[in-house]
Amino acid sequence: MAKINVKSAYKVRSKGRDYYYAWKGRGAPRLYSEPGSDAFIRELSEALEARKVGDKSKMSALITQYRASDEFAALADTTKRNWLRWLDRIRDKFGSLSIRQFDRPGIRVDIRKWHKSRRAHPRDADYGLQVLSALLSFAVTEGKLSANPCIGIPTLYSSNRADIIWTEADLEKLRERASPEIYQAARLALLTGLRQSDLLKLKWAQVSDLLIERETDKGKRHRRRALIPMYDELREFLGSLPRRGETVLTNSRGEPWKGFGSSWNKALYEAGLHDSDLHFHDLRGTAATRMYVAGLTIREIAQFLAWSEDRVERLIERYVKRDEIMRDRIRRINASRDSQA
Repeated sequence: MAKINVKSAYKVRSKGRDYYYAWKGRGAPRLYSEPGSDAFIRELSEALEARKVGDKSKMSALITQYRASDEFAALADTTKRNWLRWLDRIRDKFGSLSIRQFDRPGIRVDIRKWHKSRRAHPRDADYGLQVLSALLSFAVTEGKLSANPCIGIPTLYSSNRADIIWTEADLEKLRERASPEIYQAARLALLTGLRQSDLLKLKWAQVSDLLIERETDKGKRHRRRALIPMYDELREFLGSLPRRGETVLTNSRGEPWKGFGSSWNKALYEAGLHDSDLHFHDLRGTAATRMYVAGLTIREIAQFLAWSEDRVERLIERYVKRDEIMRDRIRRINASRDSQA
């Protein structure tokens, strides 16, 4: 390793703690290792190397490579335009850093600060985090990073999920633009009401002529067992799926799903559903309303979905009974008017 001047590192004291940066000035990467240690010297050396113009180890070079990649080319035109805006912002913030800096555990702190700095516009901030995550996933695929540090960082935007269900029009948009494998997952979620983790792990061995039976992942101490009857629509759909392995759902290579979340988010954007606030788990609430309309009782739906009866009751009150009550009131008002005519 070439000799470097450790004193070139810039120290900042804040709230009783010392923070070290590779140099003084805007965009200087933070150094996380113990000052003076071999790891600190290596980290400083990498940062100084990354500062060189045209250095392919810098984040700015990674962004350029990603923009020229097949992954980026496969995005819809609208998505590309939106992502390019965010890639420029990411370059402004992180472009001078070494790609290897994103393998440091402490980089998550910087990512979260950048994310939270836009908390006034939470949905837009989450969009930016998604683009950064896609960029870093690309770096992992290219062997430049060992892991994506964005994974597990919570989003800022939240909404009342009880107010959201999927319509047939939404599903049709997804079917038209998503891959067959993504749409199959959505359709099976709608027909079974299983949560995403259970659905992706569902095995053909858990499917019988009479029912699907699966112990749910959620709740380590009090697991519930979902019992889903094999009704005609579900039977026909399962019969249309190719059997490529142990799991019912597979990716385009016929393998059990890995990275489903990123593929799902990409499908939502390309289907024009990214602004609809629809999530995969909203398919469970949609499934519950379909079951109630079909004549199942609250208790039966709860057993179907491995939910509590109270939760099912609240959802049905929100979506189904409200409409039934409104129709009854309309009928009575109209009947009263007719009687007075």
